[in-house]
Amino acid sequence: MRLLRRWDERGHLIGNHTYSHPEYSRKTFEEFTRDVLRAEEVLKVLPRYRKLFRFPYLKEGATPEQRDRMRAFLKERGYRNGHVTIDASDWYVDQRLRDRLKKDPRADTAPYRDFYLAHVRERALFYDDLAQKVLGRPVRHTLLLHHNVLNAMFLGDLLGMFKREGWQLLDADDAFEDSVYKSEPQTAPAGESLIWALAKQTGKYESLLRYPGEDGEYEKPRMDALGL
Repeated sequence: MRLLRRWDERGHLIGNHTYSHPEYSRKTFEEFTRDVLRAEEVLKVLPRYRKLFRFPYLKEGATPEQRDRMRAFLKERGYRNGHVTIDASDWYVDQRLRDRLKKDPRADTAPYRDFYLAHVRERALFYDDLAQKVLGRPVRHTLLLHHNVLNAMFLGDLLGMFKREGWQLLDADDAFEDSVYKSEPQTAPAGESLIWALAKQTGKYESLLRYPGEDGEYEKPRMDALGL
């Protein structure tokens, strides 16, 4: 809570991501919603708390029935889906970085920074291009990042890279005003990046889409080849 209060005081939007980060499809509806409500009870004291809900692992249900039941529950509780439009695997790069630092605290971390920036840049360009193809317009993106060692070290470098390349950084409140965030893609399994799901439901972009949209398995060969 001390950390959450600091973020809140500095003007950051606080949403609900569950209390214990379970994967929805691996829990009963009752178990999962209890976890959501437990987090809500903790978070509602924060002035910047908003009823935006982000599914752990971006997994919104394995079946249409599971997906729709949760959507109904969230609407009943006054929540909007805190969608991600640009998904990435910073969590995996962080895992590899921490493993290296455990073995060698003096290891050169610059190659991890460089890989991280290149990875997120690549995924941002992919999802931005996909949004243009599917929607015919740019969107106000939300980028999935995690609170971890990697971002403690290199988030400033990442944001600097985006600014140098002409991206404009927006407040989360402004980003979620984009009408794309009202979308409810009819995909099953449900979830992934919102842009991925919107592309998937059209049936037109199968050659561009992989499942899951992002995972460590895609980055492992490249990191292995670089000795990271």
